[in-house]
Amino acid sequence: MEKERIKQAYLDYVLRKGSPPASVYQLTQKLGLPEQEFYRFYANFDAIDRELWADFGRQALATAEKEPVWAQYGSREKLLSFYYTLLEILKRNRSYALQSLRRSLHRMPGLTPRVLDDFWQEFEAFVTEILREGRRTEEVAARPIIQDQYPRAFWQQMLFVLGFFAKDDTVDFARTDAAVEKAVTLSFDLVGRNTLDSALDFVRFLVRR
Repeated sequence: MEKERIKQAYLDYVLRKGSPPASVYQLTQKLGLPEQEFYRFYANFDAIDRELWADFGRQALATAEKEPVWAQYGSREKLLSFYYTLLEILKRNRSYALQSLRRSLHRMPGLTPRVLDDFWQEFEAFVTEILREGRRTEEVAARPIIQDQYPRAFWQQMLFVLGFFAKDDTVDFARTDAAVEKAVTLSFDLVGRNTLDSALDFVRFLVRR
């Protein structure tokens, strides 16, 4: 399929040269394709970068969901499994991942690099679903209005993980694995039932008297 050929040729070029080709024409010439063939699939090289990152996310989720224990996992375990699977994919593609992130990084921390736009949308849909499951099983506390902001908060957690991974120089990125576990544990401590929920329940009980 021409689309896959173009995407793979672009990825190979970036890995060899450390930057995208100078032009679409240069890339298509190497493939023996007319330039207009590129534009049947992509508007520019940025679109390929966004799709490659979305591919990482889709592959991570598809791989995690194939685990026999996935159906028995709660929301916390599903998110952890996704993160660890994604990190394994990123370890295999670290050179490209870091190059593409650095080309797209904002100066303001906490903002989403444009290269992650498609990945972000699919991650947000995934987190929204597992949090919905968590509310059904009471792993996640039902907090109207506030809970609508949870997916964006978890996205900030993802940006933290990616930033940590980019700077991690430990063997097999062991510190990133530890950071993921601690970050996910903290986030589910916050979205799960806690002292604040108990206090609110008590206040409601008193008001109803």
